[in-house]
Amino acid sequence: MRRELSGRAVASAERAGEKETAGGYQAEAALREAFFGNAAYARRQAAAGLALSTDKDLQYEAALALAFAGDAGRAQALADDLGKRFSEATIVQFNYLPTLHAQLALSRTDASKAIEVLQAVQQTGIGVRNAPYELGSYGALCPVFVRGEAYLAAHQGSEAVAEFQKILDHRGIVLNEPIGALAHLQIGRAYAMQGDTAKAKAAYQDFLTLWKNADPDIPILKEAKAEYAKLR
Repeated sequence: MRRELSGRAVASAERAGEKETAGGYQAEAALREAFFGNAAYARRQAAAGLALSTDKDLQYEAALALAFAGDAGRAQALADDLGKRFSEATIVQFNYLPTLHAQLALSRTDASKAIEVLQAVQQTGIGVRNAPYELGSYGALCPVFVRGEAYLAAHQGSEAVAEFQKILDHRGIVLNEPIGALAHLQIGRAYAMQGDTAKAKAAYQDFLTLWKNADPDIPILKEAKAEYAKLR
């Protein structure tokens, strides 16, 4: 259903001659599919979006989707291009690029590097008054999500919980982005890592309740159900 709705949105934008809008919808779909574990489909959607526009927001989303989907080479090339074309754009330099570089570091299993490069995003920035760059920009707290992933990869469970909790605490920013639901799952994984089975179970249950009507073939949903079944 989610793919059908995305396809309708793209088709509608194309009929209206809004190529950039259509490309944006495809980039959004690419990142969503990448988060859900559908790597091949995510790569196809990212390529389709990039074929329609080189808008910085679209290119960032497509690049991040590719980084999550395992196409590190293409994601790195897009990040390099963003850095060159928008060398004076605050959002690119202090949000988009650190997030991309962090996810690319995670693809190389370098969690410490990922944590390091995301430090710039925690500075006071734009958008929300006196808030970090990660709280007031396009991307719905993706830097926070990636940092949480980095802490998980570094086996720093308590730090990971704190990052994913930020996402749950800022629902007005996240809205209906996938990371709003996935934060529950990742918190569950972090608690399980710490050996806190009770809190882990509760977090998994929150995620599974949110996705009770989700398509059953989503890879990350299958993983979550299998992990939950193993909790004791």
